Amino acid sequence: MALRTTQNSNYLDTRTNKENTERAGKQHVTKNTFGTRAALGDIHNKVSNLRIKDAAKKPVNKGLTKHQATTSLKNIAEKENSRAKAEVPIGKISPVKAYSSYVLPSNVVDIDREDYENPQLVSEYVNDIYDYMRFLENKYAVEADYLGASQEINGRMRSILIDWLIQVHLRFHLLQETLYLSVAIIDRFLSKERVPKKKLQLVGVTAMLIASKYEEMYAPEIGDFEYITDNAYTKAEIRRMECHILRTLDFNLGKPLCLHFLRRNSKAAVVDATRHSMAKYFMELTIIEYNMVHHAPSKIAAAALCLSMKVLGGDANWTDTMSFYSAYPESEIKPVMRQIAACVQKADTGKHTAVYNKYSSSKFGKISKYPELKGPVISKVADS
Repeated sequence: MALRTTQNSNYLDTRTNKENTERAGKQHVTKNTFGTRAALGDIHNKVSNLRIKDAAKKPVNKGLTKHQATTSLKNIAEKENSRAKAEVPIGKISPVKAYSSYVLPSNVVDIDREDYENPQLVSEYVNDIYDYMRFLENKYAVEADYLGASQEINGRMRSILIDWLIQVHLRFHLLQETLYLSVAIIDRFLSKERVPKKKLQLVGVTAMLIASKYEEMYAPEIGDFEYITDNAYTKAEIRRMECHILRTLDFNLGKPLCLHFLRRNSKAAVVDATRHSMAKYFMELTIIEYNMVHHAPSKIAAAALCLSMKVLGGDANWTDTMSFYSAYPESEIKPVMRQIAACVQKADTGKHTAVYNKYSSSKFGKISKYPELKGPVISKVADS
């Protein structure tokens, strides 16, 4: 397996040019080249004026005098103006119920009570969305030890592939969601198809190509993935594998990711950036482990955050509020926490150190080098 991770300069140049073009375009987005008003610039409530003009163009009813017709137009204008004044201004919308199908228990804090004025946070039905995401993660789950003894590929080969893809992902400066989706595609595909060992790396780069198209604004080109494999596979082979993977998965790429659940859990726990970053480090360690592929993303996210809170001290209690929003009591996530703690202990000394090296950089706050990760809490959880 070729492990070349030197970045293609053409990809970086292309990406930079696109970003510059977009930046330049944004600077002139409100300037109108034709001398008329800027798009959406002067839009406000002018319905009454428009209707008056439309009504003026229509022929006057022969049964009405000129005075009666003018009075009729004035009545239209008055009605429209009074209707506009009766509308509730933006930002003064009456509070709505925070959940469409939930009644919060008395011991659970409503973490969405301040968000009803922000339509992007969809506080009215955010819990229904997360219920649907838990349905999807079960729908697209893979079984434990899905490779089996009859496959050419085993768990060790999968770990080598994922460790290399983490380095590729870092070189291409892709989103975190792209990495998690790439791994999800690989596991779902390998659980359905028997892939020869010589095609495993091809599956890996193709999965990342698909995930990039799904998540990124500017996805790497197919030639970048050909280059990163040291030309072990051609563009045509990558395209054929892309079609094969998408058909096998029935074009369903919407499996929820750990990151989606972690953001919700961190909001419920009111944790700081350090605890949130450490939980992300824990989650990324799990994607290399073949013996953890069957765990639901929501459970991994809950276990990672709970362990992070315990390691860094402070208020480390897994409260009723956190149990409600994560959908897991602490007793249910303890086995996963034990596995994560074992991953942390060998992160810098094992065969696969890409995640440790990644999070040891200043860009990620050198989170993997925190002395607490060598402390008694990790050892206690790993041995429990």
